[in-house]
Amino acid sequence: MQAAQHTVLVSKQDCKRIDMEYSHCRLLLACSVLALCLCSRGARGDGLTSDFYAYTCPRVNVVVQQHVFSAMRAERRMGASLLRLHFHDCFVNGCDGSILLDGDDGEKFARPNKNSVRGYEVIDAIKVDLEKMCPGVVSCADVVALAAAYGVLFSGGPYYRVLLGRRDGLVANQAGAEKGLPSPFENISSIVQKFRDVGLDTTDVVVLSGAHTIGRARCALFSNRLTSTTSSGDPTLDATMDANLQSLCAGGDGNQTTALDVSSADAFDKRYYQNLLTKKGLLSSDQGLFSGDEDVVASTTRALVQKYSVDGEQFFSDFRTSMVKMGSISPLTGNDGEIRCKCRVAN
Repeated sequence: MQAAQHTVLVSKQDCKRIDMEYSHCRLLLACSVLALCLCSRGARGDGLTSDFYAYTCPRVNVVVQQHVFSAMRAERRMGASLLRLHFHDCFVNGCDGSILLDGDDGEKFARPNKNSVRGYEVIDAIKVDLEKMCPGVVSCADVVALAAAYGVLFSGGPYYRVLLGRRDGLVANQAGAEKGLPSPFENISSIVQKFRDVGLDTTDVVVLSGAHTIGRARCALFSNRLTSTTSSGDPTLDATMDANLQSLCAGGDGNQTTALDVSSADAFDKRYYQNLLTKKGLLSSDQGLFSGDEDVVASTTRALVQKYSVDGEQFFSDFRTSMVKMGSISPLTGNDGEIRCKCRVAN
């Protein structure tokens, strides 16, 4: 059945008026879009945008997502490992993928990273597929940032929009990794200062420490807290947990591992903070956020721990903010750095 057709007669004056109104609307729209772009560009900063590869490699997120999902299906812990890889990359030379570079003088062989940081093979596999799809386009630094985000998401954590457009560094900085990375043996004041050195604040310390709601740690990183024949142990460590950890670590080489979050080892949630309220933080640097006695710093971190222990939504919201801040530490953009063909070596 054919629809009835109607003819509408429009005068020349009407056409002229409509054309003028249309032109005016287009001008207003263009101005609005320009204003929005300028505002967005200013808010994003450092040349990073969430849609950086929209035209040059539109399936980059899909490729990273599939690889991370597959890696975590084989080993759930990998989500935490990829998140830690991103953290340790950004704190040295900025988020430039320098932690991926091979070589005896590389960051991956610095004491905080050696036999500890993992996930390099996942990044390699992602990069291989991306080079087939859009060669020379996506940086290794951006692959690390995206992989960390999906590691959080697939662990039950919050989704956050990753800003992209980083370029890869040409050299590693092993000395910087030795000195600049926060240590689980440091007091909270020292850790806060290292965060400030890269543009982060005390809130970021507490929020990003919450990443320890997933992942594992080696005995070598917490055995100094345990009761032994020569030590009475850390009074801020729960006695039953102390005894269990002694059994785990006894007679070993320090490489035995246990969950950072004793309540929900593989779930990204607020229980990490609840553990701290009952002296069940695994690392000294974790428990120090609540039990430390360093005046103003400790009182600030203690209040944040208490807040996040009861308000998981606020933790998730602040975690999104802190991850975007951390991911924007001193990125190489424009003509700086390069886009590596292989993440382990400079071109």
